[in-house]
Amino acid sequence: MIATVYPSQLSGTVSAIPSKSMAHRLLICAAMTEGVTRVRCPASSEDIDATIACLRAMGSNIVRIGSYYLVPKITLLPGFSVTLPCNESGTTLRLMMCISAGMGYCARFEGADRLFSRPLEPLIDELTAHGVVISRDDDNRIIQSGRAIPGDYTITGQVSSQFISGLLLMLPLCGGGTVTVTDKFESRPYVDLTVSALRSSDVQVEEEDNKYTVHGRYDLRNCNVEGDWSNSAFWLAASALGNEVAVSGLDKESAQGDRRVVAVLEEFGAKFADNDNEVTCKGSNLSSTVIDVTHIPDLVPVLAVCAAGAQGVTRITGASRLRLKESDRLVTVTEMINALGGNAYIENDDIIINGQGSLTGGVVDACRDHRIAMSAAVAAVICNSPVVIQGAEAVNKSYPGFFEDLINLGGKVELEG
Repeated sequence: MIATVYPSQLSGTVSAIPSKSMAHRLLICAAMTEGVTRVRCPASSEDIDATIACLRAMGSNIVRIGSYYLVPKITLLPGFSVTLPCNESGTTLRLMMCISAGMGYCARFEGADRLFSRPLEPLIDELTAHGVVISRDDDNRIIQSGRAIPGDYTITGQVSSQFISGLLLMLPLCGGGTVTVTDKFESRPYVDLTVSALRSSDVQVEEEDNKYTVHGRYDLRNCNVEGDWSNSAFWLAASALGNEVAVSGLDKESAQGDRRVVAVLEEFGAKFADNDNEVTCKGSNLSSTVIDVTHIPDLVPVLAVCAAGAQGVTRITGASRLRLKESDRLVTVTEMINALGGNAYIENDDIIINGQGSLTGGVVDACRDHRIAMSAAVAAVICNSPVVIQGAEAVNKSYPGFFEDLINLGGKVELEG
């Protein structure tokens, strides 16, 4: 699909979509719980659908009624064979590898080619050390069998927080144990979300420095998936760039790391206000800054747009793991900014953006990356001519209603194909 987004002024209020990160976790916890759990999640996405498809393959006949999922406990017994369709969701793959290990399934994982080229080895090594047999077939897909033993697990924190989250979600299924995180602990807020989901499911989690002790069984009752700060960041960034957009339905005390978008936009010079469960900001004449994105890598594409709309040189640091996302975002973010008439380049693992306050417009290849597509659309608010986004359907991965919401806010969009 090609989306042409014309320069326009945005205004109005948009409701935050449910947090994709929390939806994955709560749906898994629900499917591990006896009986049927109601999970309120008013909207879905391709990634959430991938996790639901895997849980259905495990025997949880999940049904959607209105804004709720009714989630019964999985019925597939240990030792049985199952095919788990992960589509393009890295979170689904990594969490389900651990759930399958905790249940002792003979599992084959299916999904997009790039999904299986993303780093998995630290997790594979640790699961293998605890009784799980893992191999790859001729198509590089994962084949796994055996049940993980309870005990002490050790995993690096430098590659993916999803490894840690997966092991934490696995431990209640195999008798409990500990997870110790070594090296630099990046994206820790995502692990905090996992701990929150486990505790809401009556699983006991104790934290001491970088060591987690987990024991107990899943018992999650009716729950609500909170609003998503990651996708709300696109609208808050648009507001900081001179528009008047408010977002409702966000928890200002959320454990989501991307809640830090408020602080980062304030560093650019925007000013925030909280009114009646709405978050909004005002921005004009933004100034450059230095941003450490070690714990907020998903915000980088839209923060790069803000940097292009600011005056001066912005440096984005702590960005090495951007190479491991849906695209190599060190490359695709700089290509997006440059394609729209900006000036951005990579220096080691940093992104440097020479902001001039505006962009000219142009053609952006989304590279199958949802955050590149949405960031390019937001960039249109500071462009002098239209932004043409090739592969705009990538937004379906996390935010299928993105262009509809953009149009409702006054955006001028043409969709083809």
